[in-house]
Amino acid sequence: MRAASVAVSGGQIAAVLPYAAGVPPGARLEDLGDDVLLPGLVDTHVHVNDPGRTEWEGFWTATRAAAAGGVTTLLDMPLNSLPPTTTVAGLRVKQETARAKAHVDVGFWGGALPGNGAELRPLHEAGVHGFKCFLSPSGVEEFPPLDQEELAAALTEITGFGGLLIVHAEDPHHLDAAPQVPGPRYADFLASRPPIAENTAIGNLIAQARRLDARVHVLHLSSSGALPLIRAAKAEGVRITVESCPHFLTLTAEEVPDGATEFKCCPPIREAANQDLLWEALADGTVDCVVSDHSPSTTDLKTGDFATAWGGISSLQLGLPAIWTEARGRGHTLEDVARWMSTAPAALAGLTRKGAVEAGRDADFAVLAPDETFTVDPARLHHRNRVTAYAGRTLHGVVRSTWLRGRRIADHGTPTGPTGRLLERQN
Repeated sequence: MRAASVAVSGGQIAAVLPYAAGVPPGARLEDLGDDVLLPGLVDTHVHVNDPGRTEWEGFWTATRAAAAGGVTTLLDMPLNSLPPTTTVAGLRVKQETARAKAHVDVGFWGGALPGNGAELRPLHEAGVHGFKCFLSPSGVEEFPPLDQEELAAALTEITGFGGLLIVHAEDPHHLDAAPQVPGPRYADFLASRPPIAENTAIGNLIAQARRLDARVHVLHLSSSGALPLIRAAKAEGVRITVESCPHFLTLTAEEVPDGATEFKCCPPIREAANQDLLWEALADGTVDCVVSDHSPSTTDLKTGDFATAWGGISSLQLGLPAIWTEARGRGHTLEDVARWMSTAPAALAGLTRKGAVEAGRDADFAVLAPDETFTVDPARLHHRNRVTAYAGRTLHGVVRSTWLRGRRIADHGTPTGPTGRLLERQN
C-alpha cells in the first residue's frame, strides 16, 4: 500500500498520482484519511435466483448486499432461476429482470446441460462470460449434470469458439458410494461428500482439458487433495484456473455445531488441516481467486437435517472482511486480498475495465478501514433471507463506502440506489 491521489473523470480512473501532487484545479477532493482504497471487488460466483425463485433472493437484494460489502461487479449463475440461463431467450428474461434492480454492475454465465449444445454458441455471441456445468446433481431438476461423454461434447463446442467452461467438480459415483446418513450430525454430512469425489472429478476435467486444449475453471475448491493435480496441470500448460470461497478459507468442520445447517454447502467445509493447505495454494498461485458462491434460500429450507437442508452459504456482503480477518492473521496483505478478490476474478471473466486501481479502468472502489472490527448481526445484512454462517463472528475490516464508476453507491453499509449496468463479455 502507498499514499496516492486517484483522479477520476467520466467514471474512469484518469490517473494515479503521488499523494504530494495535490488536487488538480477544479477537482472535488474526497480525502479518505487512513482508510484504504481498494479496487471494487469482482464476485464471479453469485446465485441471484431471479426470476422464478425470488423468495430465495433477487437482483434488488443481492446487489444491495454486494454494494454494502465492497463488491462493484457480480456475475450471476445460470441456475436456481426460472428459466435457467441455458438459452438466449432465458438470458434475455434474466437481463430484463435485472436491468432496473442492479445496484452494482451485473454480468451473466450461461449453462451447459445435456442436449443444449446448439445453444452454446448463440449464448456466447449474446454476451455471456462463459458456461457453467455440474458433474453431479445440482439440486434443481431443471439443471441436470453432464456425464463424461456430454462434458467432452460441451468442451469441444465451447473450445471451438474460444469460450470458457466453469465446473462444479464432484464425481457422482463417489458421492453415490459414500455413506448417506440423514440427521443433524455434521460429521455424517461431511462423510457423504468425501474429498475423493472432488479429486476424481478434477482429475477427469484436467484430462479432458489437456486433450482438447480447452479453457476450464474449477469452482469452489474445497479439497486440498486435488492441489497436486492442479499444480501439475498448470506446470504443463493445461489451461485451468481455480477458485475457492470465504467459507472454505475461514470456517472449519471442527467448529460446525450439529444441527447448524447454515454451514451446509456442497462441496462441504472441511477440516482445519485441509484449510491450511488451501491457504498455501492461494499463496503460491495454485488457487487463483476467492469468490463468494453466495447461494441463499428461504429459512424453512435450512432445516436441522443436513441431508435435506439446502446446500448454500450466504456471504456476499461479508466476503471481504471474512477473508481479510483470516489473511492478516496468516501474514498476507491487502494487496493479496485485492488480487484474489478483484484482479483475478476480473481476468477470469474477461472484464478488462475492472479489477485494478490504474488509469483507464472503471473508477470502482471499496474503501476499507482495515483495523476496525465489527460483530456480524444478521439483521444488518441486505440479502433477502438473513441466514448466515458468520452470525456472531467478530471480523476485521469495515467497508466505509463503495464507489461504482466514480459514484458512491454505498455509505457505511447503506446502499444508495440502483445505478449498476448490465455487462456483456468484452472479448
